[in-house]
Amino acid sequence: MLKMSDKQELKEQETEEVKNHQEENSESGESGDGDAMSDTIKDPKDELEEEVRDLKDQNLRLYAEFENFRKRTAKERLELFSTANQELMSALLPVLDDFQRALKAEVNPIKDEGLKLVIQKLESTLTNKGLKPMEDTIGKDFDVETMEAITRIPAPDESMKGKIIDELEKGYYLGSKILRYAKVVVGE
Repeated sequence: MLKMSDKQELKEQETEEVKNHQEENSESGESGDGDAMSDTIKDPKDELEEEVRDLKDQNLRLYAEFENFRKRTAKERLELFSTANQELMSALLPVLDDFQRALKAEVNPIKDEGLKLVIQKLESTLTNKGLKPMEDTIGKDFDVETMEAITRIPAPDESMKGKIIDELEKGYYLGSKILRYAKVVVGE
């Protein structure tokens, strides 16, 4: 059996060993009570929550980028469809002009009716494909954004100065874009 003094001696040794261990841990940057370790090591739950927040943010940004891309391509696609026939329409406009000139020059009423039907059919087909004629320009003020002045002539009276005297070629829109400017004669 251990004597009382032996028990005290053992307690003192244990206490001394604990102190030595604490001193060693404090020198290496660790603390024996575990508080310092909890400061340097993050809680796994907090790390996961932060990672979830980051992933949600990435997902939201990716979704926004995709939506912008989708809207942009849809807009480009609509523009492409509306102007896809631009070359064909440009090639057909002189033919339409020739038909209209022929109608003005023709004097035979039977031929006039046939020519009118052909012109109407051509105009309606082109209109269905997005071609729109500009409004009649005669008597209106000259507009550089929709008209091209071929020449200037003396105005018949003061009220016609700066206004359109004659329209040589009608202007056309394809969708909302100008396909051909109206070619006009302006009074001075």
